[in-house]
Amino acid sequence: MTPRLVESFRATLAPHVASTAADATPLGLHWCLAPDVAEARDLGPDGHPAKGGFLPPIPLPRRMWAASRIAFLGTIGPGERVFRRSTISKVEEKQGRSGSLFFVTVRHDLNTGAARVIEEVQTLVYRAASAGNGAVSPTADVALPAPYERSVKIDPVLLFRYSALTFNGHRIHYDAPYATEVEHYPGLVVHGPLQATLLLNFAAMIGDRTPRQFSFRGIRPATGSQVLKLQGMPGADSELALEVKDANGHVTMKATAQW
Repeated sequence: MTPRLVESFRATLAPHVASTAADATPLGLHWCLAPDVAEARDLGPDGHPAKGGFLPPIPLPRRMWAASRIAFLGTIGPGERVFRRSTISKVEEKQGRSGSLFFVTVRHDLNTGAARVIEEVQTLVYRAASAGNGAVSPTADVALPAPYERSVKIDPVLLFRYSALTFNGHRIHYDAPYATEVEHYPGLVVHGPLQATLLLNFAAMIGDRTPRQFSFRGIRPATGSQVLKLQGMPGADSELALEVKDANGHVTMKATAQW
């Protein structure tokens, strides 16, 4: 956990990073650690590392990070060495409205020395190419009472810098012609983990401490330069429901934080 990475993360996401203890790094920074580092010759046409290494060689071209469940068991301090062990626990095929879908479940265990600090179960979804990735209803989703709100400006520079932080080469996040002409989105796509990072830090601001557990799932793509709205709604048993809404009022991500 180098000073350069911590400073770059804070600079990219300020002022949306929650305060943490002096001996702890910002929340969500663990998603910038241990990326899949592949040489240019080993990348697919979408900018992702070609399948068949750690991830299975599923014969569908589109991959998205659909959801995660995270347990925070400790903190990662500046300068600490972090070890991540990743295990594929399940691969299953399902039929959706658009055809065949493959769901891959990956467990990540992050340790600093002998102490486990984060456990995460991540769901990846593979699907066929589509001619209409960005088609959504023009009607906004039903507005729910949300006592906590925060606005976040999204622009191409933020998307590019977050791609650089996570070493994410997927071209939908920084290559507008590819995103619109090849994968048929209305514009550049806002990263799922970027939205999750914003919600995680928002939850920590509301609760004034790091959640014990945090989970999220993507609902629909958020695309283009716009202002996203983060909303928080307290529930029972020290639980907080969270949402991201795009400029048209569509929910793009849902999350839950627990203390």
